[in-house]
Amino acid sequence: MFDTEQLIEDCRKAVAESDTREHINEILRAAVAQPDAVIRILGEPTLAGIEKIYQTDDLTIINVVWGPGMQLHPHNHEMWANIGIYTGREDNTFYRRSPDGLEVHGVKTLETGDTIPLGESIIHAVTNPLGRMTGAIHIYGGDFFETPRSEWDPVSFEEKPYDIEHTRQVFAASNRIPD
Repeated sequence: MFDTEQLIEDCRKAVAESDTREHINEILRAAVAQPDAVIRILGEPTLAGIEKIYQTDDLTIINVVWGPGMQLHPHNHEMWANIGIYTGREDNTFYRRSPDGLEVHGVKTLETGDTIPLGESIIHAVTNPLGRMTGAIHIYGGDFFETPRSEWDPVSFEEKPYDIEHTRQVFAASNRIPD
């Protein structure tokens, strides 16, 4: 049975261990393997947004809900991350730096029950290709909201400082798109 307090406790313990990212991916995989239990606790996703579950200097856990057809610009985290999908689908496009800004390095589709560990240097953009909400638990090895990092314009690939308020606006705009 999924429980947010247990998730936090298990992740806190894992942060103190070696191979933290893989251990947390196992914890997350077990959680999203029970998507109905996650939805019972976190609620059926009805609005796109970022909901903070837990935040410290060395660990952040958030519930991310992607709106139908929503696309989030390329960005990095400057810390490891683990993503687990509990409903819907998330398409990730991975990039690497190039003399022209960024170049596509690969793609990965995550569906309900899937998890993926991301390294500290990963740059990615996210799309919800579905006509319904996608829900995901994201776990970060640091303070997601306070760590300086970058985002890129999705067309020009111009790099600029990451702006959490801009990201929140993208989520809010997805809630205003008519069905």
